Amino acid sequence: MRGLRVNPAWRIVGRRLRNAVPVLAIVAVGSYALLALAPGDAVDAYLSGGGGGDASYIAELREQWGLDRSFGTRLLSYLLSLLTLDFGWSVAFSLPVRQVVLDRLGNTLLLMSAAIALSFSLGTVLGVVAGARPGSWRDRVLSLISLALYAAPGFWLGLMMIVAFAVKLSWFPLGGIGTIGAPLDGLARVRDMVWHLVLPASALGLVYLALYLRLMRAGMVEAWRSDFVRTARAKGLARSRIVWRHVARNALLPVVTMLGLQAGAMLGGSVVIESVFAIPGLGRLAYEAVGQRDVPLLLGIILAGTVMVILINLLVDLAYARLDPRVVTR
Repeated sequence: MRGLRVNPAWRIVGRRLRNAVPVLAIVAVGSYALLALAPGDAVDAYLSGGGGGDASYIAELREQWGLDRSFGTRLLSYLLSLLTLDFGWSVAFSLPVRQVVLDRLGNTLLLMSAAIALSFSLGTVLGVVAGARPGSWRDRVLSLISLALYAAPGFWLGLMMIVAFAVKLSWFPLGGIGTIGAPLDGLARVRDMVWHLVLPASALGLVYLALYLRLMRAGMVEAWRSDFVRTARAKGLARSRIVWRHVARNALLPVVTMLGLQAGAMLGGSVVIESVFAIPGLGRLAYEAVGQRDVPLLLGIILAGTVMVILINLLVDLAYARLDPRVVTR
């Protein structure tokens, strides 16, 4: 009797989740070691901010925050606490790290989701337009625009958008995730958040839009030389059908792969964009944690970012398996 057949998607999920365990362990140990062995600590940051004190007070603070113990003892205690999903205590906010991170996580997820949706969808479509007729004027113009966007830093794009669309034209707000003090609820609140996310999501997504456009265009140029395209032409299929059903689908595979690889880079880019647009997300929180030398909080942010990247890559693997079922057997 044959065993039950496992859904290929579940096989991918199980394999990726098994690989996620050692990845999280390496990130946790490596990040803790780098941050704990760096010169200075939270007490030094607190004293430099105006909260001075004598030697006895400094020793009391280090004992209270657990900084007087050896590195090995602190590391072991931290790893054991992670097993119970206890990420420690934020000395900067005087709150549990898990609560502080969860309060900011939603804003970063909104920003990244909007930026990914913009860059991937629009970049893919424009790449199809450019690659449908390689060497045409549309191909040349779009390639030139994508090169200019890819060369522009994200923070510069954000600042230019603020000057043009927020200061000069007053089309969009200067920053933030919502109108402060506005009694909005339901659909009105959603519209307000979307309106505030237009500029930061565009600044974060335009650089990657250029990357996906160029990848899609290059993949289509390569696919036009394939035997299956010549066969489709010999059968008399319409050019539009060949472009969308055959050439574009095969060219989409490397673009989907790059989407997973760029997830970590986009998360890092959100640190700058959130600071430029004053968005209270993980990126801005990481900047504050570094300034306060809040090691538990910074570790919590790093682990939350790692989990986000793992989940994004899992979704990319599922999408890749949908486009090319052969990856399930690899």
